[in-house]
Amino acid sequence: MTRFYYCLALCLVFVAVIPAFAGDPTAAYEGQRLFVSHCMICHGADGKGGGSLAQEMGLNPVDMTRTLRSRSDTILKKIISGEGGQTISGRDRHNVLTEAMPNWGEVLSEYQIDALIAYLRFLSTAKHEMMGDPVEGRDLYQKYCAVCHGEEGYGDGMMTKILDLEPMDHTNPVVMNGMSNEDIAEAIREGDGQYMPAWVGILGDEEIEALVSYIRLLAQ
Repeated sequence: MTRFYYCLALCLVFVAVIPAFAGDPTAAYEGQRLFVSHCMICHGADGKGGGSLAQEMGLNPVDMTRTLRSRSDTILKKIISGEGGQTISGRDRHNVLTEAMPNWGEVLSEYQIDALIAYLRFLSTAKHEMMGDPVEGRDLYQKYCAVCHGEEGYGDGMMTKILDLEPMDHTNPVVMNGMSNEDIAEAIREGDGQYMPAWVGILGDEEIEALVSYIRLLAQ
């Protein structure tokens, strides 16, 4: 048996025993879920302010893909939580983005607000669109990829302790932003290098697209 097939066989053994939700969610991943459930209806799926409720109510939410670049995390926490008067550039404002912004501090925990900010940072800096559903992608990642790439994508999975592997660090924004969605999808479909198996025939196109989207959030 070659080293490749030995590696693949071990991967399949570990896949059988790894729980679907091993480890804690990444901040940007959790933030994406919160954005969909709390923010998208006004700010739109792309964060540019075209949500259905905002249009119905005649509101004009800020384009977060542009405005957030000039806001610190501290200011964003105050805006999201609705902590009250804020002094910015010498001016007191209740809410910097819009007076219609709910006080989410009454609903969301500090951790959730931090996670939401991590995803908002992704929206404002992302160079690539999300291809599929990152929620499905996380399930698939933990089932098939974490054994080599690690539960949080650092390239430190269990297989690195058995074989001389150096899996890609999916949390590295410089490396990951340098790859197109199709580059990542192709590596998943066809394999990459000596040990990265080809998942074509095991994962469908939608599953691969979901994986790509989850991997994008790991690099935030």
